[in-house]
Amino acid sequence: MRDRVFATTSWTVVLNAQRGDSPGSAAALDQLCRTYWYPLYAYVRRRGHSHEDAQDLIQSFLVSLLHRGSLRSVVKEKGRFRSFLLAALSHFLADEWDKARAQKRGGGQIIISLDDQDADGRYQAEPAAPRSPEELFDRGFALAVLDTALGRLHQEHDGRQKQFAVLQQFLGEMPSEGAYERAGLELNLTPGAVRVAVHRLRQRYRELVWAEISGTVSSLSEVEDELSLLLHALRG
Repeated sequence: MRDRVFATTSWTVVLNAQRGDSPGSAAALDQLCRTYWYPLYAYVRRRGHSHEDAQDLIQSFLVSLLHRGSLRSVVKEKGRFRSFLLAALSHFLADEWDKARAQKRGGGQIIISLDDQDADGRYQAEPAAPRSPEELFDRGFALAVLDTALGRLHQEHDGRQKQFAVLQQFLGEMPSEGAYERAGLELNLTPGAVRVAVHRLRQRYRELVWAEISGTVSSLSEVEDELSLLLHALRG
């Protein structure tokens, strides 16, 4: 099953575009950028730029990424989307800062709507502990993976919103004493049935996280290493 999932992931579609026309490559890259824009924003902010300048820079960067043939610089053997995205942004900031700053805010092409309060609010809520721009980028990327997987898990429980709302609390932490009993009372289930449901929910969540990560690497063998690195970024 995992092999079939991996064969159709977004980043492999993008990488295949290096060898010629690849249907869907532009849409795949666009979707990846929409999912992972916040780590870019956080990286730019941690490098000392204001909220407004960070928005301008990210919009300009995405224009260049999506419409100026940036795929030619991708090397498949080093083809993790996370690494590519950070390297491409660093190169852009070094070469394009003056041009991007000179452009009037809102005057360029808008690729992704970056909500002012959402972006700045999320950045202000970042841990106070010192982190380098690169560490903050990796943490934001890891959180985006988890959020995307959680969103898909939620979609799969359409029609069972109450059960999902009660059980999702067990995805990220071990249950406290009596937690299964309390959840069972809310859902009219026995504690044993809650335990089974939580086990299945966690298993499916892990599968969706794995699938999301597989969409950002160039080979199946890289998935576990990328997962370990992202978990480390969350703990760091």
